[in-house]
Amino acid sequence: MGRHVLIGGGSGFIGSRLSKYLLHQNYEVTVVSRMPGHKSITWHQLESQGLPKGVTSVVNLAGQNVLDPTHRWTESFKQNVWNSRINTSANMVKAVERSGDVDAYINIVGVSHYKPDDLKVYTECDRVEGYDFMSNLCLEWEKAATLPEDIAKKTRMVKLRTGVVIGREGGMIQSIWLPFMLGVGGPMGSGKQILPWIHLEDLCRLIQHCLENEKCTGAFNAVAPEIVTNEQFSKAFASALHRPCLFNVPEFAVNLLFGNDRSALLLKGAKIQPENALNTGFKFNYPTAKAACLEVLKKS
Repeated sequence: MGRHVLIGGGSGFIGSRLSKYLLHQNYEVTVVSRMPGHKSITWHQLESQGLPKGVTSVVNLAGQNVLDPTHRWTESFKQNVWNSRINTSANMVKAVERSGDVDAYINIVGVSHYKPDDLKVYTECDRVEGYDFMSNLCLEWEKAATLPEDIAKKTRMVKLRTGVVIGREGGMIQSIWLPFMLGVGGPMGSGKQILPWIHLEDLCRLIQHCLENEKCTGAFNAVAPEIVTNEQFSKAFASALHRPCLFNVPEFAVNLLFGNDRSALLLKGAKIQPENALNTGFKFNYPTAKAACLEVLKKS
């Protein structure tokens, strides 16, 4: 039987790379996006018609880019950020439930519900909690992405809690590229806050690992094993670019640009380890910030 994966949000930053990667791994790929096309369906079609025939696994990556600086942090944009995660996850769960033929279902969520603590290193066994907008969003996101008990008995469910995704095509790297190229890039705020992260290629490989490994179920921390501060990551990126790392972006400027709720993603972070990934045999190609930054710049 062939491997046919449906990718929600398959035309985005992560989804585009994942689609290409899985095609090279001999998967058939169909994406869910806002516009129909070859090997793609719309969210409306998913809701009304269910999963395309022959789909054996599902990966949901959908969600409005929270850190898009072109969008002001208004109440309407906050609602869009919320709905784009909760509603798409709930719709995907319904589609999987209606199908009854899905082997594995993976939904990406965030890591903001691990409360920052200088003394604590979190694994998947630790408690998550809501204490601000982003953490409450992560809790509701996971809830919406949960399969009913009867379906979960025959469809493996994995919730990938991912940190900042490092890739040349988008995300944080795209945002900081120009300032660092001009020699004026630097850490956000004090720079002492932890930055949970993962290289895009490793994220794609981890998704394949979870699709194919029967031991993979439940929560998985999709973060690199090296725990670094924002300052340490900034220095690794500047060094790979052969640029200085001299200027911190003041906290008030980050809050002004992004708003207090979403600036927490840049100004706060927990120490997190990918224990379940490592215990199920996954090996990171880019376990350190230095290796990740060098690879990203090699592709520039």
